[in-house]
Amino acid sequence: MRTWTGLLLCLVLAGCASAPLSVPPREGLFQDQLFAAPTQHVSADEVFALSDAMTRYLKTDIAHLLHTRGRHNGLVEALYRRGLLKLEYDAAMTRNASQAFEARAGNCLSLVIMTAAFAKELGLQVHYQSAYLEETWSRSGDLLFRSGHVNLTLGRRMFDVGTSQDMSPLTIDFLPADDIRRMRTRPIPEQTIVAMYMNNRAAEALEQGQLDNAYAWARAAVEHSPAFLSSYNTLGVIYQRHGDLAQAAQVFEVVLEREPQNTRAMSNLADVLARLGRTGEADTLLARLARIEPHPPFHFFNLGMAAMRQDDFKAARDWFAKEVARADYYDEFHFWLGVAHFKLGDVEQARKHLTLAMENSTVRSQHELYAAKLAWLRAHSTP
Repeated sequence: MRTWTGLLLCLVLAGCASAPLSVPPREGLFQDQLFAAPTQHVSADEVFALSDAMTRYLKTDIAHLLHTRGRHNGLVEALYRRGLLKLEYDAAMTRNASQAFEARAGNCLSLVIMTAAFAKELGLQVHYQSAYLEETWSRSGDLLFRSGHVNLTLGRRMFDVGTSQDMSPLTIDFLPADDIRRMRTRPIPEQTIVAMYMNNRAAEALEQGQLDNAYAWARAAVEHSPAFLSSYNTLGVIYQRHGDLAQAAQVFEVVLEREPQNTRAMSNLADVLARLGRTGEADTLLARLARIEPHPPFHFFNLGMAAMRQDDFKAARDWFAKEVARADYYDEFHFWLGVAHFKLGDVEQARKHLTLAMENSTVRSQHELYAAKLAWLRAHSTP
C-alpha cells in the first residue's frame, strides 16, 4: 500500500469497462454468509423503469413537441435544450431513471439512464458509449474514487427505417461541446451500464459504512456483467473493509489476472497482503507499483496537507499548486490552495481558488459550503 495519510482504498465509479469476457465470476468469489441481508432493494429491473410522472411527461407535457420535432429531436429539446426540466448535474448519488427525473438532477450515468428510459419508451434505438478521458479522482475520508464517463446516442425507431423521420442519430453528452468533439469513445452494452449503476450504488453504500448493502450491490454488478472489472475491485474493497482479508485478496488477484497493470487492484492487494503478514509479496507489489505510478493520485496534495499541519504555508502552496496543475477539475485541491494563499496573505489568489473550488464542485452541499467561505472572505478582506 502507498504510504499516504491513512488507508486509501481505490474504487472505480462509472465509466471504463473492460473488454467483454465470456467467463462467469470465479467460484467462491461470493461469500454471502459473511453479510446480512441488504436493507435496500437491489434489482436491475428498476434501473430504466418509468414512473407514472415520467409517462405523463411523455404523453402530455411534451407530446406536441415530439410530434412536431420528431421523437429523438423532440426528446432532446425537451430534456436539455429548452430546459423544460431544468436538470442539474449532481454527483452526490447515482439515481435510477425515475429518481433522476423526480430530483431533476443526477451524475452523468444517472442522466444517461433517465434519457435512455425515455428513449426506449418511445421506441428509439439507444447506443451507449464509454469515453476515453483523462482520469478524474475524488475522495471521501480514506476512500479514493476514480470516475469515468459515459454518454449515449439516440437513433430512429426501427419501424422508421426507410422514412425521412428522425434520420440523424443524436449523441447526448453533458460535457461542453468542445470536449465532446475531442473525445474518443467505444460502444458498450446496456448490461455494462446496469453494472456501472450497481457498482456506483455499492461504492456509495460503502462510503456511508453500509457494508451489507454495498456487498449486495457489488455482487449484483459482478453477476450482471462479469466483464466489468471495476465492480470486482469494489467487491474486494468491501471484503477488505469488512475484515475478510483472504476473500479480498482473492478478488484483487482475479482483477490482476485479467489486467496485470491495474494499479488500483495492485495497491489494494498490497495492503491486504501486508495485513495478512505476507510482507515479501506486498513489498514486491509496492515496488512494481512505484515503477508504474511514481506519483499516484493525491500524492502532492498529501504532501501539501502535511506542510499545512507544520504551518509551512509556502511549501503547502507549492505542493497544492502541483496537484492543481495535473488535476484542475477537483474542487478540494483549489480550496486548499486558496487556504494556503490566504495564510500567506495573498487574498486575491485565495479568492480566485475558492471561486474555482465552488465552480468545480459537483455536489450541491459542497458548492454551498464554498460559496459561504467565499462570501466570508469577500466580507473580511479589503477590496
